[in-house]
Amino acid sequence: MTFAYRVLTPLCLWPWDNSSPNTRHRRAFLKIPTISKFKHLHPWQLPMLVALYIGLLLNFPFYRKLAEIFDRLGQVDLGFMLSIPLFICAVLTLLFTLICWGPLRKPLLCTLVVLSSLACYASLTYGVVIDYGMIENFAETNSHEALSYLTPGAALWFVVTALLPSLLIWKAPLTPALKYHKAVISSCLVIVACVATVLCIATGYYQNYTSVGRNNSYLKAMIIPTHAIYSGAKYVSNTYLAKPEPFKHLGLDAQQAKSDPQGKPNLLVLVVGETARAKNSSHYGYQRDTNPFTRERGVIPFMEVSSCGTATAVSVPCMFSAFNRDNFDGKQARNQSNLMDMLSHAGLETLWLENDGGSKGVADRIPFHTMDPKANPSLCKGGVCFDEVLLAPLKQQIEQQTHDGVIVLHLIGSHGPTYFKRYPKSKGPFTPACETASIENCSSEELVNVYDNTLYYTDYVLGQVIDILNNNAGQHNTAMLYLSDHGESLGENGLYLHGFPYSLAPEEQTQVPMLFWSSEQFAQQAQLNTDCLTQKAQLGGFSHDNLFHSVLGLMSVSTSLYHRDLDLFASCTNTPSNT
Repeated sequence: MTFAYRVLTPLCLWPWDNSSPNTRHRRAFLKIPTISKFKHLHPWQLPMLVALYIGLLLNFPFYRKLAEIFDRLGQVDLGFMLSIPLFICAVLTLLFTLICWGPLRKPLLCTLVVLSSLACYASLTYGVVIDYGMIENFAETNSHEALSYLTPGAALWFVVTALLPSLLIWKAPLTPALKYHKAVISSCLVIVACVATVLCIATGYYQNYTSVGRNNSYLKAMIIPTHAIYSGAKYVSNTYLAKPEPFKHLGLDAQQAKSDPQGKPNLLVLVVGETARAKNSSHYGYQRDTNPFTRERGVIPFMEVSSCGTATAVSVPCMFSAFNRDNFDGKQARNQSNLMDMLSHAGLETLWLENDGGSKGVADRIPFHTMDPKANPSLCKGGVCFDEVLLAPLKQQIEQQTHDGVIVLHLIGSHGPTYFKRYPKSKGPFTPACETASIENCSSEELVNVYDNTLYYTDYVLGQVIDILNNNAGQHNTAMLYLSDHGESLGENGLYLHGFPYSLAPEEQTQVPMLFWSSEQFAQQAQLNTDCLTQKAQLGGFSHDNLFHSVLGLMSVSTSLYHRDLDLFASCTNTPSNT
């Protein structure tokens, strides 16, 4: 009992709490030094100390990347190297002094420490950069996906680097409030000192900073927490503060021209994959057979397909929009008609079946059905379902469909870091597999095995979709197009997961699989030459930009927004809509 008292009491008592005799007695017994013996902090000193903590310690990922750059450069000016942490601390002190005032000083500083801790952990563990795209992706993450990142290591990191420092900040003794003019003067002196430091460093090493910054422009995005704050403020401004604009209806001229109105309806199942990278697909030369089910069903793989983004929140709206990746604007895209809207306007039956984190606005104006884990206990665990859960509603919809239509299946696919939860154990042939969310602690073999299992299971589901379409060939002309939203990093170059800025992202995050299958009846009705398409698919050089125009062309929908040169099927068909 005495041992527990001695151990636990220091964790429960704050040394600066002198409110009761018992507290003072216990402190004397434990011989804990009281902070009242130390000089109280002036209000301007607290932001400076927090800036030093964040600038020197929580910016370790930034300094690590700098070390790699300096190592490649060879001989680097020592004074320039030493000036960098001083420069960052001066800028952070300046920033924190300007924004952390009065009663909001401690709450704001605690918030900055928490945000910096999270950004540092994400960068150290997964190699991600907290930019606008990552903020957007995180904001649209559902609770089950967010909880998958909560690991014992993450919790311990948060306690040590965020919670404890925040408590110290909150309890830090400050001198009695200075008169207003004295507080202003002291803060102004700090600001002047910071500005002078920055100017001196800039004057002495301007050429060095310009050279390193120009050749490594991504470095500014790695500085914690400035870029994260800027990106978060931009996201909030664009999402919640910007004046709403009227919805822009596009493709109102869209109409379908079917060559045989009395024939069987055409049905395209568009499967949107999640986090599947082409590098680990046997369709693209991967040595391990991760695609046995689609290969034996005769799919056509398209080579060298680039994604529009490295995160779902960007890629999915982009691939369904009339924009190309180069001119894509997420805010604008969500405020105007997309591919599914135009198909619906042209008279096609549309449906979005969801088993991931939502359609990201694409299916807001068409029939939408998300999978209910409670209604499918055999295929769902912990609020997340295996992708097989989509097959039953797909069958049901096909049986009810009487006109030409497009059904979208949005898979959860290979979404990490809990890859082991994306497939049934019976559909995971590659062992040993990493069965933890702390993927950075798994061996490379275990991580690749568990990821390949997700691809194997996705391929199984695609094979089942094809079988369902084949079984309904008597009532429909059927086809399937599969395209993943983005790829994934599995530890290459210290990167994990996805979401890295596109201009810097490795091909593991941007090169994705795209597969096409059609029944003979669909190919005949669409006058599609599959031999020609197979040859064209081998040429490569495709992207998400092709999806919008290819689906319009495949379903014989004409509109002024359609561009034949971006239609994957146009050069191998003779249909009127594509001539």
